[in-house]
Amino acid sequence: MQITSDFDGGNIAVLEAKTPGNIRLEIARDNQSDFYQWFYFRLSGAKGQPVVMHMENAGGSAYAEGWQDYRAVAASDGETWERVDTEYDGATLTIRHTPGADAVHYAYFVPYSMRRHADLVARAAASPLVSHRVLGKTLDGRDMDLLSISSGQASAPLNIWFIARQHPGETMAEWWMEGFLDRILDADDPVSRALLGRCNFYIIPNMNPDGSARGHLRTNAAGMNLNREWNAPSMEKSPEVFLTRAAMHETGVDFHMDVHGDEVLPYNFIAGFEGVPGVTDRQLALLNAYTAKLAALSPDFQTLHGYPPDKPGSADMRKCTDYVAENFACLAMTLEMPFKDNADLPEPLAGWSPARCRLLARSCIDALHAIIDDLK
Repeated sequence: MQITSDFDGGNIAVLEAKTPGNIRLEIARDNQSDFYQWFYFRLSGAKGQPVVMHMENAGGSAYAEGWQDYRAVAASDGETWERVDTEYDGATLTIRHTPGADAVHYAYFVPYSMRRHADLVARAAASPLVSHRVLGKTLDGRDMDLLSISSGQASAPLNIWFIARQHPGETMAEWWMEGFLDRILDADDPVSRALLGRCNFYIIPNMNPDGSARGHLRTNAAGMNLNREWNAPSMEKSPEVFLTRAAMHETGVDFHMDVHGDEVLPYNFIAGFEGVPGVTDRQLALLNAYTAKLAALSPDFQTLHGYPPDKPGSADMRKCTDYVAENFACLAMTLEMPFKDNADLPEPLAGWSPARCRLLARSCIDALHAIIDDLK
């Protein structure tokens, strides 16, 4: 029996793995950071044996309250992931499972590999509507990929930005990006065609390639939380934000969505920018219109549960949504998806899943189309 995580996105430290019934593990911290919660590893050689795996430092993780009612995901073929029995006693997270194969992967959420990211970018870039640009390099030397999508037919086009996975362990964000790109590039889709007749789209499917490859929860190679870097990024510590922000100022922004995952809340919801200094009634009306339309379109989205809005003047301008809303006077937002499941519409076998992420992205496109006339 062996446990390994020496692969793209892997994360686990083995304390003891002598018997299947008492495997002792720890989740490794992000490099140069105290953040940890993402795990992803392979168990080999335990087929047919009841396995009990204890993550002994779970109680000290970044969002320990998120372990309540949480279930890990497992797959033996790398494609079909299902939820497995998981319990949390306030200190230790315990996974109980009987592997049906000699090699089974376990993860915090369904992983999204850098190989799959490269394939996603290549597939999108093959479209005649897409221009692919490398904004620059990360600290580990990886490409920052930007996809520009345009039909070339729009006069005075709106500039629409979508970015995902500032926090690399929130892999649901890039699964969402798959659904978004598949639909917006569908030449037979009337909503996509209508939007491309009005808009130029700028898409960064993965804002944090280094953290993704390293198996981080929340930070880049230098231990920086990118969603706290937007007011003053640097090429030395946060080139991902520095390069993206510069590109935004080149194009301008009329609409922006930053796609994330939330460890604690079992819902899909949107966080806004209510506390930025220059917030306008028009921006707030657009935010309310978008969220109301998305809730009407998708039973997987709701507006009752989420983060409390910032009080006037109290926004954290280090955050992406607040920075963009303030500096471009536009509609900006953060979409949050659960690591657990949507409590309003649960699916016991898979919980919140890649397929549901992709479908929610399609609804987000419909909601954008519904308010597009009001953006300018």
